[in-house]
Amino acid sequence: MPRKSTIKILPDDQRQFIERLMRDDRHTLDEMLVLIREKFPEHGAPSRSSLGRYKQSFEEMAGRMRSNQEMARMLVSEFGEDVDDKAGALLAQAVTTLATHAALDANDPDAKKLSAKEVGELARAARAVLQARTMSVKERQAIEVSARAKLLREQETRLEEVRGTDGMSEQLEGRIRRILLGKA
Repeated sequence: MPRKSTIKILPDDQRQFIERLMRDDRHTLDEMLVLIREKFPEHGAPSRSSLGRYKQSFEEMAGRMRSNQEMARMLVSEFGEDVDDKAGALLAQAVTTLATHAALDANDPDAKKLSAKEVGELARAARAVLQARTMSVKERQAIEVSARAKLLREQETRLEEVRGTDGMSEQLEGRIRRILLGKA
């Protein structure tokens, strides 16, 4: 197992400064070493080769993150823009996490590799699940509307049967109808 990078064991503020210089991508290694020595004279600077190796791994990680962003864009196009339902958000997050792992495992020789095509297929499968769930919700809503209409018809029939037999006034009958329709 390789040893930990010299830069990873530096104090957090110094490591973060080095990473910010790498993200800016405006300096050569020698310029970065000068800036590090100026900013942290008490800690010293890492060796040029250590800084170079760290920059290579940093650039690989940045490349994987760009790949991950591309996968995320692909997922958004598969899911559409209106993924606001909780189940949809959960599925989107699960597939995004999978895409992130695929990007991060790209350089791990022991990890199972997932291609962008496989992640895309998973996104399409998740989209199909969302569409099926949406249809199920619509079906349930249609059943509820139908059941409510049937119940109102039954209540109307009973009200008609009782009308005039027990001395109920038209005013009371109207009030009962409004209550049943939820308009009271």
